[in-house]
Amino acid sequence: MTAEDLERFLEKIHQLNAFVALSEREDALRRALIACRHHNEVVALARQHGFEIGRRWGEALSDMDDPPSLLAGPVPPPGTERVEVLLQTPDFRLERIHSCGSSGPEEGWYDQPEAEWVCLLQGQASLLFADEATPRQLRTGDSVWISPRRRHRVLATAPPPGTVWLALFWSPPPTP
Repeated sequence: MTAEDLERFLEKIHQLNAFVALSEREDALRRALIACRHHNEVVALARQHGFEIGRRWGEALSDMDDPPSLLAGPVPPPGTERVEVLLQTPDFRLERIHSCGSSGPEEGWYDQPEAEWVCLLQGQASLLFADEATPRQLRTGDSVWISPRRRHRVLATAPPPGTVWLALFWSPPPTP
């Protein structure tokens, strides 16, 4: 086993443990698990909840596999997030951000030069803008446009399987 294979194996175990823990907290998921008739149904159910447990440690992706889902993939460890650049050009950047029980910096604010549009694909989040007194509570399907230099902070995201964001960043043209 190579070091890379070991990491994939350990990540699968982490995903499986997190899926089991979620099934112990959520009765509906536990009932759905009991109703599964074979391994592939369990793998599909796990994937619907943001966990990737199906691929064996030495098994590579094949051309026969479905294209990756924006909701599939390993759940980051609690308190962290993973950022994946899906598409980037000189004019914009599209990212998939998977946050898991995380928050932004306790001190300071995000204060980016780019405009950002973000949509929650899964989970929930609490987002505070410096110019608003009350945090916004975002749920699956909600989106927010953030103008350049508008200071904001993520106060909280969902616990495992976490919050999945689709974020589009671009630099607006300079104003005359």
